[in-house]
Amino acid sequence: MLIDTHAHLDFPEFSGDLASTLSRARENGVVNIISIGIDIQSSRRAAELAALHPEIYATVGVHPHGARELDGLLLSDLEGLAARERVVAVGEIGLDYYRDRQPRAVQRKCLEQQLELACAAGMPAVFHIRDAFDDFFKVVEGFLSSLKVGVLHCFSGDWGVAKVCLDMGFYLSIPGTVTYPKATAQQEVARLAPMDRILLETDCPYLAPMPYRGKVNEPAYILYTARKIAELRGCSLEEIGERTTANVCAVFGIAPENRWKNVSQ
Repeated sequence: MLIDTHAHLDFPEFSGDLASTLSRARENGVVNIISIGIDIQSSRRAAELAALHPEIYATVGVHPHGARELDGLLLSDLEGLAARERVVAVGEIGLDYYRDRQPRAVQRKCLEQQLELACAAGMPAVFHIRDAFDDFFKVVEGFLSSLKVGVLHCFSGDWGVAKVCLDMGFYLSIPGTVTYPKATAQQEVARLAPMDRILLETDCPYLAPMPYRGKVNEPAYILYTARKIAELRGCSLEEIGERTTANVCAVFGIAPENRWKNVSQ
């Protein structure tokens, strides 16, 4: 039993035959998928998908690449979307100094505004942080006492950075890149992080794991990520599934009775 905590099911890669994508996920033991918003349009689409499909949940937020677009009106729209049923977090939000598509000060303000929204709504936050952990720690420190919980999506830091994130109470979400032979730092994090602080994700349609590297990723492929983490930790695939699923329930409030009863159906 696996849960993909970070997918972009509203992207064009899935628009033609989402039913088949969900069917393949089910066949690989994926019981739930969280579809992630990156701007107001995709957030609205994610919420609509969650309303239509019992296996899908949603998050709403503005990605740092769109930070300049966030204004009072969009914040109000996000607040309304966050209140919808089956929307479980604010995200993905954060800082991206690798691409640097928006001024860094604008990115930080956008992050702060959405952290305020998450705190006011009592919701978790899903973070996109790339080459920006120092500034991220400075921004988020002021919200730790009121933020419900945070998830570091597609965690890219080394074990030293991971320990700081864990000390702050955050969860680390591991993508398919952990299966790549040269991903030694990420593999170390997946091996050493406490089992009760790890989540699984695809970030599909991006970052397909081995043996599908370079192809369109999809929720079904999270099985390969789970297998790799089980190998790294010297435990069973079943344990990885059980523990990470329990973590998802704790973070996002996805109750067991809301999960698919029989993944073989």
